Amino acid sequence: MTVRLDMEVGEVTVEGESVPRIGLVRAKETEAADEHIPIGTRDARLLTLTVDGEEAVIDPAKGRLTRRSYRVDVRHADHTWRLVPDSIPGSRLLRDDEHIGDFSSDGDGRVLAEWREDAEPGALDAALGYALAAAFGTGAQPMWILTVEAASEMLPG
Repeated sequence: MTVRLDMEVGEVTVEGESVPRIGLVRAKETEAADEHIPIGTRDARLLTLTVDGEEAVIDPAKGRLTRRSYRVDVRHADHTWRLVPDSIPGSRLLRDDEHIGDFSSDGDGRVLAEWREDAEPGALDAALGYALAAAFGTGAQPMWILTVEAASEMLPG
């Protein structure tokens, strides 16, 4: 499986011999790409996700204070997938609410995956997991750390 991330253009491609081709593209008319997000945006209106050329629904949350607010949901072929941070460096992949794997990516296009022993991931699960992890990165700070950082910024001095 090959994962290609072009942050300047805003495009992620996952392809391989036995996996469906995944394309995730940011709209060319995007005003200013967010440099903290590898794909450049979390606005679903500016993203197009395709699975073997067929459009799928992608719905990234806005990414605010909680880890859950950094989730990314996908609907395709009567299934749902969710990539959601569960630690500082990592995120878990759910298929139809079942935890099937764990991913980590620093936002540079390199992705590591570890599948749960009791899960039976398919080629589509793998391709989508790698694409989402590459496009949005993985992991998030816990809310208590973000709260402390926000409070400390308001202190004088």
